[in-house]
Amino acid sequence: MDFRYTPEQETFRTRLRTWLETNKHEVFGEGSDPLNERDEDGDARWRKILEWHRRLHHAGYVALHWPKEWGGGGANLVEQVIYQDEVLRLGLPLYGANQLALDRIGFTLMAFGTDEQKRRYLPKMLTAEEIWCQGYSEPGAGSDLAGLQTRAVLDGDDFVVNGQKVWTSLAHRADMQVLLVRTDPDAPKHRGISYLLVDMKTPGITVRPLVQITGDSDFNEVFYENARVPRHNLVGEINQGWQVSIATLMYERVSGGTRHPVERTLNELIAISRDLEFEGMPAAKHPYVRQRLAHFASEAMCLRLSRYRSLTAQLNGKIPGPESSYGKLHATELNLRVATFADELLGPHAQLERGAAGAIENGRWLYRTLRARGLTIAAGSSEIQHNIIGERVLKLPKG
Repeated sequence: MDFRYTPEQETFRTRLRTWLETNKHEVFGEGSDPLNERDEDGDARWRKILEWHRRLHHAGYVALHWPKEWGGGGANLVEQVIYQDEVLRLGLPLYGANQLALDRIGFTLMAFGTDEQKRRYLPKMLTAEEIWCQGYSEPGAGSDLAGLQTRAVLDGDDFVVNGQKVWTSLAHRADMQVLLVRTDPDAPKHRGISYLLVDMKTPGITVRPLVQITGDSDFNEVFYENARVPRHNLVGEINQGWQVSIATLMYERVSGGTRHPVERTLNELIAISRDLEFEGMPAAKHPYVRQRLAHFASEAMCLRLSRYRSLTAQLNGKIPGPESSYGKLHATELNLRVATFADELLGPHAQLERGAAGAIENGRWLYRTLRARGLTIAAGSSEIQHNIIGERVLKLPKG
């Protein structure tokens, strides 16, 4: 495969790069790290991300990967790759404020939603007038998602929902939610599940933010007590929501292999190695350090090539399959290994948080280390991804 770019594609890259760098500086400030910035409170960061989304949408960049039919850019494979590379290089949010809507929920509605649902919800995903969250995991049904127990019972033209979700990212910011519920408790666990679109302002819904080890409160517990959801908010057929939910997960795992800026993190670590000592010599010249960094760089290139393959499948009209688990698994595990090695390289400085005397880059590396483990659990743990790859891609027998 030829990875060289045409003059027209290089022109697109130059125009995009100039726009991103200019607007990043205006919205987030000089030298900022929008994905990991902790020098301001969460509400202030959120306002900046909303402003970033507004600018992306106005410029036509917020959904290059969406079909033009639904307001996207209809970009080809190469343009999508260029966009992702440039955004990740700068450590920016790929899809502004509405990541979940634009990288998975919107595509799910395009594939399974009614025409009315598409017309009603897709345009406001693009503008971020409606922020979306995803109600999947429960206290007793995380990795075993099909074990969910949140119930929905038909009562006239409404589903009445009772139960609890947990680890729900952005629920405290969201206007809408995709919600998995059990509508037939007597069916086998992968059946009897339905996929609903829920207004988060519905009476009976309570959101409680959870504080993570990083100090963030980006995900939440959500409780449902006789919350009424209109029947026309059902996506697909009643009791057949597992198929719909799997499509959402596959799109999520494809994006899980793209939204972690591993290459950028690695390049920053390489730059730091030039200023540190390791075992009495410049770290960048130490054979062990050089070997580890070179190994990470090779893995990052493999991840990039895997991402190209997944994007190709989508552009050919395919819903991402189980092979998308590879991108998610590789990206998050590589990110964890890079963060762990950064701890080793920085030594005692790696334990210093923001504001501490001697903290390198204001404690950014400690934050990354604390966050890295959680990313191997989000969107399906690494153990689950190994099982999916072994059973569904490699066709290995179940253990």
